Amino acid sequence: SDSPRETPHAVGDPTEVALVVVAAKQGLTKPELDALLPRVGEVPFDSERKRMTTVHRLNFSDGEAPADVSREVLRRVRQPLAELNAADGVAFLKGATDAVLDCCQYVWEDSGPRTLDDSRLEQIRTANDELAAGGMRVLAVAFRPVDDIQASPFDESVESEMIFIGLLGMLDPPRAEVEEAVARCRTAGIRPVMITGDHPLTAMHIARSLGIADDREAMTGRELTEMGVADLEPVVGDVSVYARVAPKDKLHIVRALQNQGHIVAMTGDGVNDAPALKQSHIGVAMGKIGTDVSKEAAQMVLLDDNFATIVNAVEEGRIVYDNIRKFVKYTMTSNAGEVAVMLLGPLFGMPLPLLPLQILWINLVTDGLPGLALAVEPAERGTMNRPPHPPREHIFDRRMAVDIVWIGLLMGVVSLAMGYFQWQTDAESTRQWRTLVFTVLTLSQMGNALAIRTSTDSLFRVGLLSN
Repeated sequence: SDSPRETPHAVGDPTEVALVVVAAKQGLTKPELDALLPRVGEVPFDSERKRMTTVHRLNFSDGEAPADVSREVLRRVRQPLAELNAADGVAFLKGATDAVLDCCQYVWEDSGPRTLDDSRLEQIRTANDELAAGGMRVLAVAFRPVDDIQASPFDESVESEMIFIGLLGMLDPPRAEVEEAVARCRTAGIRPVMITGDHPLTAMHIARSLGIADDREAMTGRELTEMGVADLEPVVGDVSVYARVAPKDKLHIVRALQNQGHIVAMTGDGVNDAPALKQSHIGVAMGKIGTDVSKEAAQMVLLDDNFATIVNAVEEGRIVYDNIRKFVKYTMTSNAGEVAVMLLGPLFGMPLPLLPLQILWINLVTDGLPGLALAVEPAERGTMNRPPHPPREHIFDRRMAVDIVWIGLLMGVVSLAMGYFQWQTDAESTRQWRTLVFTVLTLSQMGNALAIRTSTDSLFRVGLLSN
């Protein structure tokens, strides 16, 4: 921060930020570490390897360090490297515990490096499971001296004979609103599924706390690979948590769900998520931390990276869908009423019920303005308490067609009936009976607009002035 009054803060990937912060709290700030150990190469992280390695040059000698580095930080960095006779550089490895242990031959203890035997491996794995069972994201860390940086290849060969340092447990709790959003999904007939690269115990702890999963175990990426897509389809509807999965596994899960007839919305933020985002019916990318590739592959981008926003979007989509149906139903019933009046009147020997100017007035005022109001009708009670509409259901379905016919006929018959009595009383006064038909039809359409506003509650519960 440029201002001394502002509190320094880290920006970037949450896991990397957590590492920077915890080191700073122990007196090891990133600028000082960068000055002592400038990075000269790396073996980048990928979802298959589940680990990454960085190679650093030792920028100190004989106890001398750059001017902006404290002697205490120099001592703490130099001591373990001096015990290993590191003269040129050092390589640091971090990643998933199993992936890191595969590269380790030693473990660092108070007295220095010791052989990583079976008993120590068991202790490390037990500690890893305990942290994961508590809902923590666990990161293993290891290092090794590099004798000649210039001759050292920056590939996986540098990850051999590593010295295991320890485990870092990071608690990344879901946002407070996510639990409520998951509950709303379930009442709306939507089944949330968690797909993560985290440890199965971590995934299950978080899934249970959010109400995503019950007591069933998570399915791992290894199990998915062994099963294949064909074997996955029969059970994909019963699994709510997938852990330690690779990007290709996400694609298999999406395809298996689609083959079972499900409509799939998939979230993702990385380059490797793009195939699954593209394959899903609705790909949802993260706007803040998402890559450009994932955003291009997705159909929707979350500007706030919040799962609850997806649920709000579902609700808004249902409101729009309902309002379109209301608008169509109102417009068609109004037109059906007008057609009924114009056909049945002369059929029963009455004069022309409506003049062209009256029909135009009805279409512009009585049809248009209430129709626009119905298009912005607020959500009905229980919008998120019903299952989704079937994928093949049309907006103009059979039930709506029946309603349009009988409501239109009802409005037409009532309007003509009222006009008929006036016509029988004074057959010579065509203007009066035509005015009565026009008035009754207009009022009928206005009443129909109020009735169409809600299909679950009474109009009095909704409120006449709520829209």
